[in-house]
Amino acid sequence: MESRTASCYCGQLRIEVQGRTLGAGICHCLACQRRTGSVFAALAGYAAPWKIEGAATEFVRTGDQGASFRFRFCPVCGSQVFHTEEGNDAFVMVAVGAFADPDFPPPQDSVYECRRHAWVQLPEGITRYDKDPD
Repeated sequence: MESRTASCYCGQLRIEVQGRTLGAGICHCLACQRRTGSVFAALAGYAAPWKIEGAATEFVRTGDQGASFRFRFCPVCGSQVFHTEEGNDAFVMVAVGAFADPDFPPPQDSVYECRRHAWVQLPEGITRYDKDPD
């Protein structure tokens, strides 16, 4: 079975995921822009189980649809590595950049297009949503 490891900048916090990605996407919402310090968040979903090594600082945020998400950051370097939905341990969302793999597959979805910076160019054929489709 295929596995991938994502880590923070300093390497203290790591997550190893198993199997193929459930999908990759980009979120342009203002919360993700502030959380990442970038103009969007690039995320990839993986089914359980996964293995975490190292310590994490956690932050819980309630999304627009009412679901709460627990974000895990490295307390040493501050990198955000992954997050889960509260009460749903069936999958984890990992920051694509934490894999440090320039060959990582492109995203299939782009959400909160209403907040996308006009100069951001996305792959052709990507599914676009004005807001959160859920």
